Amino acid sequence: MFGEDFDFDAQTRAHGGGESRVHKRDYYEVLGVARTASPDEVKKAFRQLAFKFHPDRNPNNPDAEKSFKEVSEAYDVVSDARKRELYDAYGHAGLEGQSFRPAEDLFEQFQDMFADFFGASFGGFGFGGAAKGQQRGGPRATRGRDVRTAVRLSFKEAVLGCKREINVAYPQNCAECSGSGAAKGSAPTTCGTCRGRGQVAHGAGGFVISTTCPECGGRGSVIKQPCGECRGRGEVRQERKVKVSIPAGIDHGQAVRISGLGEPGQNSGPAGNLLVSVEVEPDPRFQREGFDLVMEVPLSFPQAALGSSVQVTTVDDRPLKVTVPPGTQPGTTFVFENEGVPYVDGSGRGKLVVVAKVEVPKKLSDKQKKLLKDLERALADGDGK
Repeated sequence: MFGEDFDFDAQTRAHGGGESRVHKRDYYEVLGVARTASPDEVKKAFRQLAFKFHPDRNPNNPDAEKSFKEVSEAYDVVSDARKRELYDAYGHAGLEGQSFRPAEDLFEQFQDMFADFFGASFGGFGFGGAAKGQQRGGPRATRGRDVRTAVRLSFKEAVLGCKREINVAYPQNCAECSGSGAAKGSAPTTCGTCRGRGQVAHGAGGFVISTTCPECGGRGSVIKQPCGECRGRGEVRQERKVKVSIPAGIDHGQAVRISGLGEPGQNSGPAGNLLVSVEVEPDPRFQREGFDLVMEVPLSFPQAALGSSVQVTTVDDRPLKVTVPPGTQPGTTFVFENEGVPYVDGSGRGKLVVVAKVEVPKKLSDKQKKLLKDLERALADGDGK
């Protein structure tokens, strides 16, 4: 599974990367809060709605499941300061290129949030039987943890996309204890608190809440003599090379999410995700503003006054002719459509904005000074107006 070349575009579609142009309800409307709602108000609204629409409370109800995902996506954006700022400024379009947590992540967050009420890691509701991949009465299937790493890109690589091979540290079974976590000559013993089930049950509000066993952490067993090599974890870290496709248009601070390349799950649970955050180096020529690129073109005073034709180079190294009309003023902009940053969903590109920068010479010869004084007098007399 590792070392393959993954198509990020497909991953993006699977996690909402190409959905920004599809009509969606306003996230504040979905949560039922005002746009000025505080983080605590947002969190409270999400708790209530997630509890209402959770699939375990609404078995075989696709509408409830759809509402649960919609509420979760809205909370994912409004609870994140950076995403919320983009959404408030530009709406759904401002989230293009942002990574969204998949359904399984949002499900886990729902569980974790309810742990605040019960003082333990929330293990699930007792409504619809065991979760997928979980044996009834046995240890709970647990999704693997996400693996996070970072990659530094040049400005051009981020704009045009690239492929990178990166080293990622993954957990491996400890060779010393064969992954058991117990020292040689010993073995894990069945947890006396949960009797090997990995969960303990609590009655609350007319239904049963199952929480992760505090004694064994959900494993169903305890280690009295931990392995000295892995200190009881049963795993050690080992680096592997992974090829990652970076999509064109990704921006600084965003992340590539690759499903199933995180840590393996426990008790037949799904693997986590690999999250590759992107750091983009600045470029001396271009300034990025969303999906638009801004660059300055230096003009001499005669070029600006008399008009001229200058050539600039686009971010993908193509020549582009800029026609400067006579009388061009400093700060005049020339806009070229579809020459900016590609949209992550592949639907087009932003604009290239070329800004005229009229340069004033710092040193002049005597002849140049005389010519400028003659021009000054002519302008004062009204010539050329």
